[in-house]
Amino acid sequence: MLSHLSIRDIVLIERLDIDFSSGLSVLTGETGAGKSILLDALSLTLGARGDASLVRNGATQGNVTAIFDVPTNHPARDILRSNAFDDDGDLILRRIQSADGRSRVFVNDQPASVTLLREIGRALVEIHGQHDDRALVDAAAHRDLLDAFGGHVGVAQSVARAWKTWRDSDQALLRHRAKVEAAAREADYLRASVEELSKLDPQPGEESDLADRRAGMMRAEKIATDIADAQDVLSGQDSAVPQLASLLRRLQRKAGEVPGLLDGIIKALDDSLISLDEAQVAVDEALRAAEFDPRALEQAEERLFALRAVARKHSVSVDDLAALRDTMAADLADLDAGEERLAGLERDAIAARAAFDEAAAHLSELRKGTAGALAKSVMKELPALKLERAEFIVEITSEPDNRSESGIDEIEFWVRTNPGTKPGPIMKVASGGELSRFLLALKVALADRGSAPTLVFDEIDTGVGGAVADAIGQRLARLAERIQVLSVTHAPQVAARAGTHYLISKSGGADRVATGVVSLARGDRQEEIARMLAGATITDEARAAADRLLRENASAG
Repeated sequence: MLSHLSIRDIVLIERLDIDFSSGLSVLTGETGAGKSILLDALSLTLGARGDASLVRNGATQGNVTAIFDVPTNHPARDILRSNAFDDDGDLILRRIQSADGRSRVFVNDQPASVTLLREIGRALVEIHGQHDDRALVDAAAHRDLLDAFGGHVGVAQSVARAWKTWRDSDQALLRHRAKVEAAAREADYLRASVEELSKLDPQPGEESDLADRRAGMMRAEKIATDIADAQDVLSGQDSAVPQLASLLRRLQRKAGEVPGLLDGIIKALDDSLISLDEAQVAVDEALRAAEFDPRALEQAEERLFALRAVARKHSVSVDDLAALRDTMAADLADLDAGEERLAGLERDAIAARAAFDEAAAHLSELRKGTAGALAKSVMKELPALKLERAEFIVEITSEPDNRSESGIDEIEFWVRTNPGTKPGPIMKVASGGELSRFLLALKVALADRGSAPTLVFDEIDTGVGGAVADAIGQRLARLAERIQVLSVTHAPQVAARAGTHYLISKSGGADRVATGVVSLARGDRQEEIARMLAGATITDEARAAADRLLRENASAG
């Protein structure tokens, strides 16, 4: 329930703190005192649209905080947990509205979105007025209310799960069928490509390895050519070594004929031949070290060029060829085994649809069995609300082929306001005042089922008086035995039945006006109810009538 409401700088409210209790609480006051402002402030914390005009004149921002005391298993806490919000202790909703139009939201002191605030707010509070009968506007809500009345919520959830299972199975079937059909259209291409890729057998990273090997062998080939040239110069047919050796031998034979003359030449030639011999040995060793297989280079190049050609053909990188082969092979496998798998998926989809149809048909029967009981329960409340000539109808249209997450039923509340007239949807047939009373009757019939833990009724007694107002008060009090009910009212008969009575009033001078709220004690309640009975001038007769109303309701309670 709503346990506390704190408002700062909202329209005429400068500073206001209200503690609420369980049961029925009424808010009364003269027209223009600020009752609607109070509800606007509460609506702001429930996710209503923010507006800069809500900020009190002269303030930079206004803020509203609503504190709720709800059980640990309440749906609002499930919403918090599913959005990773702390849900310990009281549930605190806070809305800050700036004068520049911006708005900030906090849930349990954590920043949140207006969307989340609105979702939580719907689970906590319902606000109903003469022109805001949300439970009656949306036909989808009628189905939910009927299920809540009949205790079919669990069955409805099972139907929703069966619908999802069927839809998932059907989607899997459609996806596989499309895949098989696409594969069938490309079967020849796939088989040729898989055969080509399997024969080529590309390996991840192979392109890089081949490129490195090819570059290395090409470098070795170039170096080996240069070394071979050196070898040819040193030991080939045109080598100067034999001539130098022959020259050295001739000079050595003649050295004795001219002592000392040829010694330098002989030594230089001898050293040169030794160096050339060492160079020849080094060249031979280098040639052996740089030796490569030209065939290996050719094979590496052929392999590399073949891989790159196939990669260009399929518009993928060489490293992706292996994955492409596996994907194409899988597509072929799907094609080859497609009919068998397709038949299995078809059986699954048919079975899932049959399970849904069975569950939906069962739920439909339960709804039809409950519809009359709900209509009867609502009709029971109508005479006292001066709708004794009206008829409430739960209209159910079932179409087995019109499957949805909610089953196969379209459910809408219809009414006939006068005998002999044609019944129709409640929102089209009933007037504003009638809507409010139909809503109240419906809420009483549902009691604590299908409602938020806090119900707010905004002047639903407008335009009625006497016995009808008293009947409305009786039913609000009955509702309040199970859930918290707040009612903004002008009817003394309603106000007298409240467990808590708040008076909303304005104070201040011509330049500055502020709205305030006080909880009334017994004597002050009598005076306020007397004002509601008599108007501007409170008479002793009005005070006596107010006292009688309070005493009667106290004894009835």
